[in-house]
Amino acid sequence: MCGIFGIFGHPEAANLAYLGLHALQHRGQESGGIVSVDGGRLHSHRAMGHIADVFDTRTLAGLPGTAAIGHVRYSTAGTSDVRNAQPFAVEYVAGVIAVAHNGNLVNAVELRARLEAAGAIFQTNADTEVIVHLVAHAREADPVARIIAALRQVEGAYSVLFVTGDKLIAVRDPHGFRPLALGKLHDGWAFASETCAFDLVEAAFVREVAPGEMIVVDSEGLHSSRPFDLPGVPPESFCVFEHVYFARPDSRVNGQSVYRVRERLGRRLAEEHPIDADVVIPVPDSGIAAAIGYARASGIPYDMGMIRSHYVGRTFIEPQQSIRHFGVKLKLNAVREVLDGKRVVVIDDSIVRGTTSRKIVTLLRGAGAREVHVRISSPPTLFPCFFGIDTPTRSELIAASHTVEEIKRYLSCDSLGYLSQEGLMAAVEAGPKGAQRFCDACFTGSYPVRIESHQGNLVRLGATTGGRA
Repeated sequence: MCGIFGIFGHPEAANLAYLGLHALQHRGQESGGIVSVDGGRLHSHRAMGHIADVFDTRTLAGLPGTAAIGHVRYSTAGTSDVRNAQPFAVEYVAGVIAVAHNGNLVNAVELRARLEAAGAIFQTNADTEVIVHLVAHAREADPVARIIAALRQVEGAYSVLFVTGDKLIAVRDPHGFRPLALGKLHDGWAFASETCAFDLVEAAFVREVAPGEMIVVDSEGLHSSRPFDLPGVPPESFCVFEHVYFARPDSRVNGQSVYRVRERLGRRLAEEHPIDADVVIPVPDSGIAAAIGYARASGIPYDMGMIRSHYVGRTFIEPQQSIRHFGVKLKLNAVREVLDGKRVVVIDDSIVRGTTSRKIVTLLRGAGAREVHVRISSPPTLFPCFFGIDTPTRSELIAASHTVEEIKRYLSCDSLGYLSQEGLMAAVEAGPKGAQRFCDACFTGSYPVRIESHQGNLVRLGATTGGRA
């Protein structure tokens, strides 16, 4: 996941970046940071925690300038540590540069070993630092040319923002794995992982950054090029799980309303897995839109059978024995008045290990539910993701080693139904060749970049078509 935001040409660039990151907080809660540029100098502040805790009036006042980039982190490559907090900002032979990255580089280990052999000293264990070193080692004189040379060596997922002494540069990998949008704010320009960030700062959504596109913004305006749009690069592979779970429902990604896509997922789920029941409830918050769609298609009333606490911190003291299922109960509480004596359909976006889903079923039965029918608005998660989602290894994915009937018994529910792969693609309006527009490797095992997991390490089976990603 991770969320990135950038702005160029506004006197309150850092303040607006702060607000943009607020809107993207759902994409990462581990750390946050902003780098601004003023008079060719970079100013940086990064720390662990939520954006509201990382920044205050004093820290924002220390980030002057009319351009800034920001980042909220959800670790998939590199430990959860302040040294891995982004954006990374450095001084090097060609000037100054900072980078904020959403995605995973699948050849980062290989590139890092090569760079270290050439004398590079790494300060973090995040794959993003590889990009910084590649830029620093490039022989081109112009910073933009250095970025092009660097990114032509990496493979995997990258929606990335750079800021230099006088430019803001946005790049999206040729596959288009992760989202990145362009917006207009008065006389300036903005970039964000999701359009909900534009809504907060009152920027107008212009368009999405195209897969393989580089947009350079400077004092002369906006300049678009396609240095990574090379012959033989596989078709667009936007992460379908952005629609299923990651993106905020009030955002538009990949040309569609996330809310409407999730509602269609729920409608299709009702068609594929109907059941006689008294009430449809979501697992909040990610299951809400799909549950509304299921209720509308099935005619079963919709209600809120669980309430989610919005104030769960990063750490808490857990009792050893006194409260069973403490972790789930800390986040969710059942509404007995909705559930008692009812046949309940509970809608969730996915099942990963199955432990949380099992506790939710127990929670609902404890509140008096007479029957619990679990419906999942995506297909079974069978394979790990290597492109920016912290999916467990395949051995930890319950659907990879158990049948639907076995999972049903483990969850202790009365019935279990997953959305089919065909239903998923129909709901995201993919068309008959929709798999070319989406990466669905977590469901199908068909990775746009060929890789394998070997003893916990990523090892490429072969380069992508055309030799670049």
